[in-house]
Amino acid sequence: MGTIQWFPGHMSKARRQVQENLKYVDFVIELVDARLPISSRNPMLNKIIGDKPRLIALNKVDLADRNAVKGWVDFFEKQGIIALSINSKEEHTVKRLTAAAKTLMTEKIARNTERGIQNSALRTMIVGIPNVGKSTLMNRLAGKKVAVTGNKPGVTKGQQWLRTNKELEILDTPGILWPKFEDEQVGLKLALTGAIKDQLLPMDDVTIFGLQYFLENYKEATMKRLRMKEEDTALETPELIMELTKRFGFRDDYDRFYQMFVKDVRDGRMGEYCLDKVDDYANN
Repeated sequence: MGTIQWFPGHMSKARRQVQENLKYVDFVIELVDARLPISSRNPMLNKIIGDKPRLIALNKVDLADRNAVKGWVDFFEKQGIIALSINSKEEHTVKRLTAAAKTLMTEKIARNTERGIQNSALRTMIVGIPNVGKSTLMNRLAGKKVAVTGNKPGVTKGQQWLRTNKELEILDTPGILWPKFEDEQVGLKLALTGAIKDQLLPMDDVTIFGLQYFLENYKEATMKRLRMKEEDTALETPELIMELTKRFGFRDDYDRFYQMFVKDVRDGRMGEYCLDKVDDYANN
C-alpha cells in the first residue's frame, strides 16, 4: 500500500499552531477513537507536546467494545497517563472531563490555593486526528452559548477561549494534526471507521480486512447481521463477499456490498467493537 500522507502542508501548519499555543494552556486533551485507541493517535504527538501534562479521552465509547475500552483505559493508566472513556454527545461528559482535569492538575491547583488564588479556570486545548469527534466535543463543552473570554494570550492571534464552566477553558485552535502512516493495518483500520477519505484506499481491501476481523473477533454478531450460515465460514473472504453480494440482492455489484458493510461498521450496526487489541501493544 505504501506510505499515505494526508495533506502534508496542513500537517506542518497544524504542528506549528499546536506548538505555538502550548504555552497558553495548562494541559492537553488528546482525543482518540475508542474503537482504535492506538491507531487513531498521532505518532508525532509525544514530540510535539513534550512534557506538557496530558489526559487521553477515548471518544465514541457508545460504538466501542466496552470490555476492550476498559482494558485500554487500564493500559494508559499503567503508563502514568490519566485516561477516560467518553461519549461526547452526553451531557455529563463536561463534568467527567473537568474532574479528570482537576486530578491531572492537582499540584497546580494546590499552588494556586497557597498563593490565595481561588476558582482559577484550568486552560486546555484538544488535539486529535480527523473524525475522532473533536468538533462534537467542543460543542458539548462550550454549550449552546459560547462564552469568549478576552484579555488573555492567544486571543489576539485569532483564537478564542471557550469557557465550559468556572473550572475549565478551552483554547479554540484550528490546529488539527494530520498524520501519515506506513503501517497498512493502521491505514485499513482508519479507512474502515471513516477517519480517512474513502478514495485513499481500495474499498475491496477495506471490506476484506473488516470482514475477516469481525468474523475472527465478533463472529456471532457478524453472522447475524450478514445473514450468514455456518457453512459460509468455510469460504475464503473474497468468495464469501461474492456469495453475500448475491444474497443481499446486489447480483454482482460488489461495490454495493462494500458500501453497505463499511456503513454498517461505521454506524454501529455490526455491534460494538474495537479494532486495536491491548495484547498486541502491551509489550510495545
